Amino acid sequence: RKLLDHINKFGEVKTVLERSATTLEKGAEATNDKPSIIIDEEKMIADAAFAIAPGKLIDLAKGFLNSRGGFGADPDLLDDDFQFVAPVVGPLSKDAFVNAIGSVDIETAFPDFQGEFYGFHVDPFEPNRVWYTARGCGTHTGPLPPFAPTPTGKKLVNPPQVCSVTFNTAGLVTKYTIGYVVDRQVGNTGGLGGLYGLLYAIGSPLPFPEAQPWKMSKRYWAFQQLGNLASKLNK
Repeated sequence: RKLLDHINKFGEVKTVLERSATTLEKGAEATNDKPSIIIDEEKMIADAAFAIAPGKLIDLAKGFLNSRGGFGADPDLLDDDFQFVAPVVGPLSKDAFVNAIGSVDIETAFPDFQGEFYGFHVDPFEPNRVWYTARGCGTHTGPLPPFAPTPTGKKLVNPPQVCSVTFNTAGLVTKYTIGYVVDRQVGNTGGLGGLYGLLYAIGSPLPFPEAQPWKMSKRYWAFQQLGNLASKLNK
C-alpha cells in the first residue's frame, strides 16, 4: 500500500513539473496574437543603435560614480541640462545639485563607509540609461553638520536602492536618480534611501513625513479593514 502511495505521489509531482515546464515554455515564446512578456533586451538595445555601446556606457557610469566615491559627482561630467531626481527630492539642476552635495561631508562623517554598487545594465527601453543597485555601510565617527555635528558611533546599513545614470551622445550625464528603496526590510534606515535614510540610521531624522519611515495612514487602515470584512462576508 505504501509503495503504491509513493508511486501515485511521484506521478502527481511529475505531472505538475511537466505542466510547469510547458507553461514556462509558452510564456517565453511569442504567440501569434500576443508577444512574450520576456523582452529581447539585446535586440532592443542593438536596434536602438545609441551612439555609445552598452559596455562603454556602463564604464562611463562606473567612472561617474567613482569620481566622488559614490557621493555626488565631478561637475565636469555633468551636462548643462543635468537633473538630479530622488523619491522626494528634485528635480535639481546642475548648480543646485553640486551645491547641495558640497554642503554635506559624508566622507568625514563616515570615514569607513564602503559603497556596494552592483548589477549594472543598460535599459533596453532607454538605451542611453544605465541602472544599478546600491547598498553600503559605515560608522558615524565624524561630524556631520548641520544634521549631526557630534559623532554618534552608530552603524549605517543601507537597504538596496535602485539608481540610474543617463547619458547624452557626448558621454555627459543628463540625469542621475538615486534612493529608490526596493526592500524596506533590509538595513537600519527605516526603509528610507539617500540622506534621509542615513540620518534616520544615526538617530537624527529630519522632522517631516518624507524623511520618516513609512507609517500606515488611518484611511489606509480603514480601507484594509473594509476589505477584510468584505472577504469574510463573501465566504
